[in-house]
Amino acid sequence: MLWVALGSMLRVYEYLDSARPSRVVAHTFRQCLFGTIAVILFQYFLRLNPTLSRTFLGLFFVYDFALLTLFRWNSQRLIGAFHRGFGTPYHIVLVGNEERTTRLAESLRAGSPFRIQISATVPETECCRTLPRLLSTHIVDEVIFDIATEKLSEVEDALLLCDEEGVRTRIALDLLPRMSSELTLDRLGNAPVLTFSAAPLDEVSLAIKRLFDIVVSAVALIVLSPIAAAAALLIKLTGEGPVIFRQPRCGLNGRRFMLYKFRSMVVGADGMKPDLEHLSEREIAFKLSHDPRVTSIGRWLRKFSIDELPQLWNVLRGDMSIVGPRPPLREEVERYERWQRRRLRMRPGLTCLWAVMGRDRLDFNAWMRTDISYIDNWSLRLDWSIILKTIPHVLAGRAH
Repeated sequence: MLWVALGSMLRVYEYLDSARPSRVVAHTFRQCLFGTIAVILFQYFLRLNPTLSRTFLGLFFVYDFALLTLFRWNSQRLIGAFHRGFGTPYHIVLVGNEERTTRLAESLRAGSPFRIQISATVPETECCRTLPRLLSTHIVDEVIFDIATEKLSEVEDALLLCDEEGVRTRIALDLLPRMSSELTLDRLGNAPVLTFSAAPLDEVSLAIKRLFDIVVSAVALIVLSPIAAAAALLIKLTGEGPVIFRQPRCGLNGRRFMLYKFRSMVVGADGMKPDLEHLSEREIAFKLSHDPRVTSIGRWLRKFSIDELPQLWNVLRGDMSIVGPRPPLREEVERYERWQRRRLRMRPGLTCLWAVMGRDRLDFNAWMRTDISYIDNWSLRLDWSIILKTIPHVLAGRAH
């Protein structure tokens, strides 16, 4: 705890993913030095007997400094592995003339610890026309504008488009339009760039969130396996059809993944959906309080959210998180308004704010605004608060 506190005071963790090696070494040296001095003062004031030898304290400092420095030099790769689902491709769109974008693409591929995939390169004269189509039809994790300062006015609408959708945007300019995204100064290779982010940007906290997801989902899969086995047996004994229901969903930045649930509806329920759509209680996301396709055992599984236990596997794989906006269907995303697409800018989860605010009482737009509010105000503390509020809802059968 002392080392983490010292690191926070010295702002070590704010620069792990962008600082020069010399800065990492200097900050780590100061942290280890102050920490070792604190250990010496601790044993002096408490009058510990026997005291730690000077040889031990010297070796402690040397090993501490060497190992922490080695770890932090590789922190980009470690943080990226947790944050981006164990190294899945990071999709980037480059905007600028051919010479600039070619040079930038080569620099990104050579210097980035992530699996960079250049989805498209767009001339600045065509970006306002081309970007809306790319954002709606392709996976786009980030858009980088590398353009001359005098051409800023030509891409202002494109910048505002990215901001509205919540796409992380980088630009190498000193004149900027008014945008609501969080603005930070980063380094891309040796070049300073300004980053606009309408989604959480704290890589260390996001890495902790991912680590938490891995630990909790792995433990939960083991601990809850008897309940899962009982549910599977009941589904098998009370009707024909598969035990597990699989359905393609949209995840982080539009990535497609297969969502798993215990089957709670009759076989062929998707085929019956068109005949029931006129009864839906929501405009875009299909919702029926008394869906005739749900089986008797399915209603019980849904009441206590047991049908969602297989999604812990999705969490462990990195498709989902414990807390986050619920993963939508592809056809739902295609009907989103532009501002609603911003909810795709965070990994989907098992529960979120809507789960503790009365999901059934929220209309579709209120639901979307609630998810976006979660993204705008995200923190580890907020996740914990949602988890603690979700548990009594599940135990009382009020989660659905």
